[in-house]
Amino acid sequence: MRLHSEWVHTFASPLQRAAAVAGTRTAVVCGTTTVTYAETADRCARLAGALRDLGLGKGDRVAVVAANCHRYLELYQAAPASGLVLVPLNTRHAEPELRYALIDSGARALVTDRDPGGLADNVEHVIRIDRGEYDDLVERADPVVLGEGVTEDDLAGLFYTGGTTGAAKGVMLTHRNLVANTIHGLVAIGLQPEDRWLAMAPMFHAAGTFAALATVWLGGTHVVLPVFDPARALDLLEAERCTATIAVPAMLAALNEEQRIRPRDTSSLRVLTHGAAPVATEVLRRAHQLFPTAELVHLYGATETAPLVTASRHEQDLLDLPQGRSCGQPLIGVEVAVLDPLGQPVPHGEVGEVAVRGPNVMQGYWNKPEETARALVDGWYLSGDLGRLDEQGYLYLVDRAKDMVVTGGENVYCTEVEEALYAHPAVLEAAVFGVPDEQWGEAVYAVVVLRSEVTAEELIAHCRTLIAGYKVPKGIDVSAAPLPKSGAGKVLKRELREPFWKGRDGRIA
Repeated sequence: MRLHSEWVHTFASPLQRAAAVAGTRTAVVCGTTTVTYAETADRCARLAGALRDLGLGKGDRVAVVAANCHRYLELYQAAPASGLVLVPLNTRHAEPELRYALIDSGARALVTDRDPGGLADNVEHVIRIDRGEYDDLVERADPVVLGEGVTEDDLAGLFYTGGTTGAAKGVMLTHRNLVANTIHGLVAIGLQPEDRWLAMAPMFHAAGTFAALATVWLGGTHVVLPVFDPARALDLLEAERCTATIAVPAMLAALNEEQRIRPRDTSSLRVLTHGAAPVATEVLRRAHQLFPTAELVHLYGATETAPLVTASRHEQDLLDLPQGRSCGQPLIGVEVAVLDPLGQPVPHGEVGEVAVRGPNVMQGYWNKPEETARALVDGWYLSGDLGRLDEQGYLYLVDRAKDMVVTGGENVYCTEVEEALYAHPAVLEAAVFGVPDEQWGEAVYAVVVLRSEVTAEELIAHCRTLIAGYKVPKGIDVSAAPLPKSGAGKVLKRELREPFWKGRDGRIA
């Protein structure tokens, strides 16, 4: 292997280090399969060779539709490390949505653990995990040297956004974007070589892989849960003595409920991170009570920022302080600003659009120059989130710009109303959004899922004790079914709003 003449880190770097310093250490535990770092390095090199044998070359896209597994982690590392571009796709998407991403990305190969159906017509090669084709290719191929001919500026992945607010977009992230943010995250969270990371968030989502390179670089262990289920997650955490994980808010609430009903020994858990969507303070209080050994860490970011932007460490100690309602301070290496509609910074405490700058910010949206131009301005990524900064640099998110309700000329931030609803002990899930109103333009409306019996009228009365009258929901739908969610666990407010706004002009549902 030739030595680089300059300091360069790509997706090959973490695995090369782990194989050198922790070759015999367990890299992945996935069901009954246990793989060391030496074995992982060999399999990744052979996987890269197999993809090359299929005729795939630098810059070609390789899509994956599969549940979490050790093979997914291999592909996540080997494809970019060999110059290919990984395209992780949402396993919950319908065939038309997946077909759109395959065609839009121009993927030449699809790796999957299920029948691809008509998707097979959109790619040259289909590699089935469930039929043993993947392992056969790996075992037969000759290894190649990972990282050769790959630069930090090369595209590592196209990560399609969840489409919760519109059509999915392919976020272009380079090796530099993802490696830089791995270093940002290592500094922020303090993971250690001894950590055992419970990979329970879906790997097609930024939250599912944000710690992948970090864990490998340290020589830590991934403990993989194929598909999230709160009972199975807690059983695995207990059995494998996992020390760290991430949960989106819906997952965290489900873990709380399962742990409350059937407690496990979770004393090994020292870091419990959460992110990807707003979370109610009451959910965090319960998490601290139910997982007392774990430090709560709030992470904020976006797919477009690879993904981390801010972190709030020891969040359990801040819940009764103003900072407890923040999502933390910018990570070392990342800049955050809050801007007015003209792109100028607003004073501390005032609300504006959150903007991010740093080596982690995406290159743009694949095949979407107009959307890219709107999102990337003067080196800043304009997030579409509304927030404010205090004098200590803590960032407080108030809402998504598209989720804010304007009723009678007053701005209502849905997260504040959701906080009020979650404060009622009967509320398990809550989503707040705007519906058309002849008098006020929009009215505040809520859909809630309950853990115990309560009426909509009682919930409205409860909210009146906590928030201003114009913020109180004018109506509440008490649902027996869980709230609709994306594959990443985000509540799909678009689906909840659609029946109210269908056929009306001037409002995107």
